[in-house]
Amino acid sequence: MNRADQSTSAGSAEVEIRHCHNLAEYEQCVELERIIWGERIAVPSTVLLVAQHTGGQVLGAFVAEQLIGFSLSFRGHRQSQTYLHSHMTAVLPAYHNQGIGRKLKLFQRQDALNRSVTLAEWTFDPLELKNAHFNFVRLGAVSRRFIPNFYGLTDSKLDAGLPTDRLVAEWWLDSPRVQNILAGHAPSDQ
Repeated sequence: MNRADQSTSAGSAEVEIRHCHNLAEYEQCVELERIIWGERIAVPSTVLLVAQHTGGQVLGAFVAEQLIGFSLSFRGHRQSQTYLHSHMTAVLPAYHNQGIGRKLKLFQRQDALNRSVTLAEWTFDPLELKNAHFNFVRLGAVSRRFIPNFYGLTDSKLDAGLPTDRLVAEWWLDSPRVQNILAGHAPSDQ
């Protein structure tokens, strides 16, 4: 397991990005899920434990010992390609717009590359423009697939009873496009 910790500053508080390690930390992730998406969408802590145990990731952003953000990924395999499916990434509203989500994704990337995994995928709502901008412009993801009503109708505050149409983000972690964007260059067609 990659224990390379990453500390950053969010306002005046130090933020540590690292793997979550035990059921107590997984329970903090579940509580954050409930705050962000509601009870019915929350993934149980035992599933987070299994994800971590089977090659996925449960990453946390901590201020002191308080979880303020997390990312959950499952290990996937398709056509001889091992990849991560990044199922959830969230940051508490009080910490929005401080770069914590990006730091979680960059930690996710480095951890995956350390394990020779070169692709992370996730689904996202194409109508959430800020999220689309983050995925394409700030991270360098691309999308080639659209899935209509992927999760079905939900009572999530974000979906408001609408169909859950999703694009699939492909984040080719060591591609020239991603490397250039992470180095601060504008996105290109690579």
